[in-house]
Amino acid sequence: MAEKVNNFPPLPKFIPLKPCFYQNFADEIPIDYQSLVKRIYHVWIFYCMTLVVNIIACLAWWIGGGYGVNFGLAILWLILFSPCGYVCWFRPAYKAFRSDSSFNFMAFFFIFGAQFILTILQAIGFSGWGACGWLAAITFFSTNVAAAVFMLFPAIMFTMSAVAMLICILRVHKIYRGAGGSFQKAQDEWNSGTWRNPPSREAQYSNFSGNSLPEYPTVPNYPSGNQWP
Repeated sequence: MAEKVNNFPPLPKFIPLKPCFYQNFADEIPIDYQSLVKRIYHVWIFYCMTLVVNIIACLAWWIGGGYGVNFGLAILWLILFSPCGYVCWFRPAYKAFRSDSSFNFMAFFFIFGAQFILTILQAIGFSGWGACGWLAAITFFSTNVAAAVFMLFPAIMFTMSAVAMLICILRVHKIYRGAGGSFQKAQDEWNSGTWRNPPSREAQYSNFSGNSLPEYPTVPNYPSGNQWP
């Protein structure tokens, strides 16, 4: 089997860094779950795009008479949540479906659930949180209409992200519970240490291949009919 070379994130050749992860949906994810895992990946991409739009809206908010702290926090959220979202909740989901890992399923539920709650708060848009949500946008119409219109875009996108996250959580939970997953299985993986690098389903199946029956060096010779004692 050819060695798998890390291919994500795809970096330009002039950057003296190498990709950190190997990602191949067709190669590692069972065909029944590929669409769902890709959907979770697209949710991560859309959420990153939302954070970028949020920076532009917070800049408009600041120019229109708001506080500069929102613009600074918006930049911080993009720098923090873009890579952390991929590592902390997309990769656990990817590894969970790749190797049927209960520990990674549990990690996905807890971290992605926290991300879902945070996205709801960002969609609401409390002032001073660095997120242009509905509350911030609507109340700012009385101050600067043009800036408030810009602020509506991330509010809509944060809402769409939260809805998409909720759908993904429910679908993954339904699959996990339907397959007999439990917290006890996750504890067993933790205790055995297999959660660090769970084998793929292909590797698990390959453990049952090969020469599972004993091999005989020679075929036994039996005497002919008239030679039996």
